[in-house]
Amino acid sequence: MARTVMTETGVRHVQRRTVAVLSVAQIFAGIGTGATVSIGSILAVDLSGSSAWAGAVATVTTLGAALAALPLASLADRRGRRIGQVTGLSAALVGAVLIVLSVVSGLFILLVMGAGGIGVGAAATLQARFAAVDLADAEHRGRALSAVVWAVTVGAVAGPNLIQPGAVVGQALGLPPVAGPFVISAAGLLLATILLFVGLRPDPLLLARELATGKATGQPAANQATVAGQPGAGGGSLVRGLRAIRQSRAAWLALAAVVGAHGVMVGVMSMTPLHLQELVAGPGHAGHAATGAVLVIIGFTISLHIAGMFALSPVMGWLTDKAGRTETIMIGFATMIVAVAVAGFGQASTVAVAVGLVLLGMGWSASTISGSTLLAESVGQESRVVVQGVSDMLMGVAGAVGGATSGLILSGAGYLGLNMAGALVGTVVLGAAFVTFLAGRRRSGAG
Repeated sequence: MARTVMTETGVRHVQRRTVAVLSVAQIFAGIGTGATVSIGSILAVDLSGSSAWAGAVATVTTLGAALAALPLASLADRRGRRIGQVTGLSAALVGAVLIVLSVVSGLFILLVMGAGGIGVGAAATLQARFAAVDLADAEHRGRALSAVVWAVTVGAVAGPNLIQPGAVVGQALGLPPVAGPFVISAAGLLLATILLFVGLRPDPLLLARELATGKATGQPAANQATVAGQPGAGGGSLVRGLRAIRQSRAAWLALAAVVGAHGVMVGVMSMTPLHLQELVAGPGHAGHAATGAVLVIIGFTISLHIAGMFALSPVMGWLTDKAGRTETIMIGFATMIVAVAVAGFGQASTVAVAVGLVLLGMGWSASTISGSTLLAESVGQESRVVVQGVSDMLMGVAGAVGGATSGLILSGAGYLGLNMAGALVGTVVLGAAFVTFLAGRRRSGAG
């Protein structure tokens, strides 16, 4: 059946509904991944029997997100955002079930496989921010993107604090207490998957393409229906995405911002639970399953960190639009440098570590939202989806590297050394952004 031409009012209605559906789904998906962030490193040491595997869950999760980013973007490019989102969250649901089975069976390999599935889901939830701007007008793009990022706050903050309630659920189901949080995770992911499958209609990406093609040709949207579902030339090609990024200096800076911020954040955050465990329980206790007060402190600290990442997202979106993309990137990385200084030099205090983790999350938020907005505006529409996939893939790679090396740095240089390594990365990106800012000021003066 031919589709009728959609009015501007109709498009705004679809956009509002799309953002609402994505936001609610992000809440449930955040609940689904929070437990993995909180106790993944402790569970890895407990099941493997060696502290050398402490960073395995964070590494595999971020590596899974990296490997899935481009395929999910390619799938969205071909089939639309709805199919890409549902596929990613379905993989995360399977991952949560595998983690429950790993706890029951004591098999470390199942934990690793489950972490990979959670990583695929993380890639999907990360790409949801781009789905929110497919139909947004240029003046409100940052606002729409940050609204979906903000929605993660409720679920992601609640997730780490479900450790003790999850233990009750686990016992009620006849499972080990530590498996309970992942049962709740699976339920949240299931709800998010169903909501997106049912509610994300019409597909925002396919509709945006249909409308854009109709405007470009002057033909009714109904006549462009077959064109709307086709991806840009080359599909989800890594080469095509890198080529599009290489043609824009602004895209390079945007990529450095989102990749650098994610690498620093994952590296510091993934080792903080182990540091807190040793700090609270005493030297020699790292690598043993945490209980009681230790779990409460870890869960609360990670919750504050995730709140820093997401709770002020609307503010970061507003700042991105008002102060400027490059300026907000600089603010973000300056905040991250302060964060790692507070956490590192205050490593003997749980309060200082918590404050540092909150600031780290805020810096990540500012850098990621402004960098993502700048990236979307720095490439052509025909390459935008695949460039977004490349960006998320490289974010995942940076996170995987951060997770893989953080344990080694923690062992060799301590928690302070780990934070100083993050400060070094942050300083490099901040310097690049400052150079870009000065170049822009000179061009403006010359104009």
